[in-house]
Parts: sequence; C-alpha cells; structure tokens
Amino acid sequence: QVQLVESGGGLVQAGGSLRLSCVASGRTFRSYTMGWFRQAPGKEREFVAGIRWNDGRTYYADSVKGRFTISRDNGKNTVYLQMNSLKPEDTAVYYCAASTRYGPNSAPDFGSWGQGTQVTVSS
Repeated sequence: QVQLVESGGGLVQAGGSLRLSCVASGRTFRSYTMGWFRQAPGKEREFVAGIRWNDGRTYYADSVKGRFTISRDNGKNTVYLQMNSLKPEDTAVYYCAASTRYGPNSAPDFGSWGQGTQVTVSS
C-alpha cells in the first residue's frame, strides 16, 4: 500500500479557490489511480474526482464538474485538487485515496487513504 498525506485545506469565502495537495510515499505512485473524496458532517463519504494511472484521464462527480480540476505529478508523487468557485455545500473533510483499479469512483475500491483535510466555505 501507499501512504498518503493531504494538505491545503482551510477557510474560504464562497466564490473563492483552494488547492489541495496529496503526497504519496513509495516508488509505485504512478501505478495507482488517485482519487479525491469528501465527507460532510452527517453524510456519507462521496467521490469527487479521479485520475487514472495509465493514461492520466480524469473524471468527476457531476456536482464539481467545471469547478474542480484533478491533476498529478508523478515525479513528485503528488496529486492535486484545484477547487474554484467554491460553494458552502463544498464544505467537508477532503480525503485523498489510491486504487490499483482502473478508473474507480467507489470508496471500497480504494485501498489507501489519507487522514483528510478540512475545507470550509463560508457564505
């Protein structure tokens, strides 16, 4: 498995932007599909975005399409989530996750998780 550490969360006003980072340990980072999930209080963890390991193709939840962008730098073992036009409903703990599967969007398909970083969007 790979160890993941997120950073970049914080408090931002509605309409603002944040960039989350997730650094992975291990030399096999490029072999993992990387994903971002989020969990708001009282709600289930939900998929936000993913980037496939083999071709770098990205995919998103409908709720964030056009606002969020996932990217990866295999040389730095890092995956990013650029979040623009933030809304109060984006408030959640955001988790980075790694999967050996091809393009998953379900939490059980991800075997490694970070500790999470809080994102709070004020209205």
